Amino acid sequence: MPTITSPRREVLSQTRRSVTHKFAINGHEGYLTVGLFDDGRPGEIFIKMSKEGSTLSGLIQGFCRAFSLCLQHGLHLDEACERFRGMRFEPMGGTSNADVPECSSILDYVARYLQFEFAPRR
Repeated sequence: MPTITSPRREVLSQTRRSVTHKFAINGHEGYLTVGLFDDGRPGEIFIKMSKEGSTLSGLIQGFCRAFSLCLQHGLHLDEACERFRGMRFEPMGGTSNADVPECSSILDYVARYLQFEFAPRR
């Protein structure tokens, strides 16, 4: 019988650097915090939206937890982001970020921002 090995989780340091980014999508403000591994790679994300309902808040927190676990288990940032680019739901539209001027959802915005800020330039 073959041996099954489980993927190894890379844990972030107890004290880590992070980047917090304020953004707005069609007038809806939010904050994205990206916890970094010691080498500067993103290892976890947190999103806080102002004026969000409990359902949206719960879904966004679930997304953050799943996205963070994917990064910690070795999924490359570009691959993770590609899964969420183009997702469509409100709020969508113009943003406060000239590097990501339009988005089709919060998840689309976060994926585009992470790729722009942290993915190696090609």
